[in-house]
Amino acid sequence: MSSSPCRMTSYRFYTKKAQLVFSACQEHIGQRCEVNCKECNKHVCLKCIVSGTHKGHDVEELTETHKNKIRKIKSDTEEMRTKLIPKYQKEDVEIRNKISKTKSKVDDLGNESKKLRTLWHQEVDNIFDKIDSLSQSLTEKNINALQEYHNKIKDLISEMKKIVKQNEKLFNSNTLSEVNKYQSKLNEYQAFPEHVDLELPSLRSNIDPGKELVIEIGGYGATLKQFSQLSLSVNVSCLATAIGKLMDQVRVIATIPTNHKRLLGVACVGGAEAWIYRNNKTITRIDIHGTVRDTVTTTCTCLSCPGGISVTKGGELIYSDYFSGTVNIVRDGKSETVIIAPQGWTPWRLCCTRSRDILVHVYKGIGPQSKHNIIRYQRQNIKQEINKDGQGNHILKDGGNPLFMSENNNGDVCVSDLNADTVIVVDNTGKVRFRYNGTQARREKSFNPRDIVTDSFSQTIVADINNNWTRTDNF
Repeated sequence: MSSSPCRMTSYRFYTKKAQLVFSACQEHIGQRCEVNCKECNKHVCLKCIVSGTHKGHDVEELTETHKNKIRKIKSDTEEMRTKLIPKYQKEDVEIRNKISKTKSKVDDLGNESKKLRTLWHQEVDNIFDKIDSLSQSLTEKNINALQEYHNKIKDLISEMKKIVKQNEKLFNSNTLSEVNKYQSKLNEYQAFPEHVDLELPSLRSNIDPGKELVIEIGGYGATLKQFSQLSLSVNVSCLATAIGKLMDQVRVIATIPTNHKRLLGVACVGGAEAWIYRNNKTITRIDIHGTVRDTVTTTCTCLSCPGGISVTKGGELIYSDYFSGTVNIVRDGKSETVIIAPQGWTPWRLCCTRSRDILVHVYKGIGPQSKHNIIRYQRQNIKQEINKDGQGNHILKDGGNPLFMSENNNGDVCVSDLNADTVIVVDNTGKVRFRYNGTQARREKSFNPRDIVTDSFSQTIVADINNNWTRTDNF
């Protein structure tokens, strides 16, 4: 260290008023653009006006143009901050309340359905399963519509706040070109989004003990009639139902371009959007026209990630990360870890249930010797493991392929086991209901299942890549 004494030097600072920066004229060397051509909306020099291409055009001093732009920016910003943002925030609160009230009405509908169900004989359980399935489907349609509208309102609020911050930076900007680039979007946000109209289903019933029981919901109905056979002394129940059947001909309602050469997975967001991904660390949200609405960059450290994706009941995206051994949720564009796989196990495919649980397919080992397990998580806690039947036998075959999972309206977990070329259905207790290996279809090629989904009637639909078709079974 130096032993010389420290010296202090005083400086005097002068404050200068910011000067406007005039750009150089591209047509006349050495000239500065000091005026704005109103006809061409372009900064030009005096020579351009006197003898150049802008001769005879109406012009305005750039200092005045700058002042006018600044006034417009301040006016737009003030209206967004004091009027539009509070208006949208008020709508945000009202939508939250509507969602809460809608869920409450749905709960009341479910309770009424349970009371009516006790009046019917055991053999009508299948009818009520279909009724509950349709009710859930109609309810989800309303909730999804409200959720989409809610997300739109939140996105618009976020956009306007971002514009306000950008505009505030322009207030004191002395760069003419930056200020002149400003394009007002006030008209876009003044056109308030249309409200969502709800069409909640009503449950109607006609109970005449000893004669006829009728229940209807959303255009579907079931009737239980009772009569006596002449040769028998007991009453026999005769069941008639108007529940719809599968269409004879499959109808394509939309073909959505993705620009992905190899699409690895799809997770629906409501009825008009979906998250899709391939092995490039990113997950993309597209609408039914293929337009990209959002892109999420995952925390994955390799190109083969993510391993799987799904969407929660609240509409939030989750994905699995092989290398970190975690399941992450995306909130406000950022990834948060919600599940850490048990030591030695790696998370792969995912499925969000109606009860807000998360089913995680985990594996350990390499290639044909890999072991598989399905874990049901309630928040971050393990609630159930699905891997063995009542006799202790493994129900999932060893192998290097993933498991695809889906839950039907009965709470059954439907698993497409690629290693066994089999679909396995287990109830909510983990008991195996049955297995399906495709032999019933009598196709020329062997059954080779892939992704699996269920519809509002608890029917299971599985893709069969060997036969280039989808199989539908009423599980």
